Parts: sequence; C-alpha cells; structure tokens
Amino acid sequence: MIQNALSSVDTADTATRILEAAEAQFRHYGYSKTTVADVAKALGMSPANIYRFFASKAELLEGVCARLLGQSQKLAEDCAALPLSAEERLRQYTMAQFQFTVTTMMDERRVHEMAVAAIEQSWGVIDRHIDEIQAILARIIAEGMEAGEFTKGDPAHAARCFGAATSPLHHPQMVAQCIGKDNRAQPEDLTEFAIRALKA
Repeated sequence: MIQNALSSVDTADTATRILEAAEAQFRHYGYSKTTVADVAKALGMSPANIYRFFASKAELLEGVCARLLGQSQKLAEDCAALPLSAEERLRQYTMAQFQFTVTTMMDERRVHEMAVAAIEQSWGVIDRHIDEIQAILARIIAEGMEAGEFTKGDPAHAARCFGAATSPLHHPQMVAQCIGKDNRAQPEDLTEFAIRALKA
C-alpha cells in the first residue's frame, strides 16, 4: 500500500516536471518549433519516457494550458473568499486576473502562438475553465444582489456579461494587443464600468 502511494507521488511529480519543462520550451522557442524530443532533452530523459505520460505534443499543450488555468481559477476562488463586499471582491478578481496574465504571459509572440494553438486544439479545457470562472462570478454577484449592492436579476446571466465585459483583462491575446496603449480602456476603468453595469 505504501509502495503504491509512493509510486503515485513519483508519477505525479514526473508529470509536473514534464509540464513545467514543456511550458518553458513553448515560451522560449514557440509551440510550433518545439518537439517532444526537445522537452525530453531539457529534462535529461528519453522521448519514450515523455510518451509514458503524454501521448502527443498536443496533449502536452493541453496539460500546460490546464496548469495555467488552474492557477487562474485558484486566484478567482481566493478573491471570492475574501471578507469584503461583493463589489470589492469583483474588483479584486479582475485586477488579480489582469496581473496574473501580465506576469505569466510576458512574451507576446510566443504566448500568442500558444493561445491560438490551445484554442484550436484544447478548447474543451478552456471552455470548462470559462464555466468554472462564471460559476464563481455568479456566486459573488448573487451575494451582491442579496446584499442590495447590485440590481436583482439572474446572477448566471450577469456573470456571463461581466466575464465578457472584462475578458480583455485576462485573455492573453487581448492583453498583448491592449497593454500600454493610450487608446484602450485601462484595467481599472473597464472594471469600474462593468461593476456600474451591475448596479444599473
């Protein structure tokens, strides 16, 4: 029993190391130019060992994408749990997601390529993430409606609209296109606009 538990831990640790190396290679060389052999070489292991955990490069990308989205969801859950008003929790959420995107997606060209490949090949992972984030937002908004902060309505619908309105703050391609440009809404302005809409 103990041996099986240790084996499971070792397996999970190896899979994590592979995904970390794959993400580093995708960021440095670009998704299209990276091969499974490149990832294996960076880890000092054979490609066959990579294939024990991931059947293809596309599966590696899906795993990398899931890791990043998991971090994003944890940020959202942490913001939802803050002992603050619903309005302030939404404000904390949007700004935390924006900062996360900026700090984890610095190389615009490489990240753009990764994002496009993920959308084309791993949309199921992204779509599930959107559903999970919207559920968190709906919970915050519902609490805000109950507290009289927001106009009463359908929290799920409001969450979809709030998510769409603030998507330029956490969509890597949109952040890459908009950051630092004077003719784009600033993160704080877009956040306040979306929050005001919930009060209308």
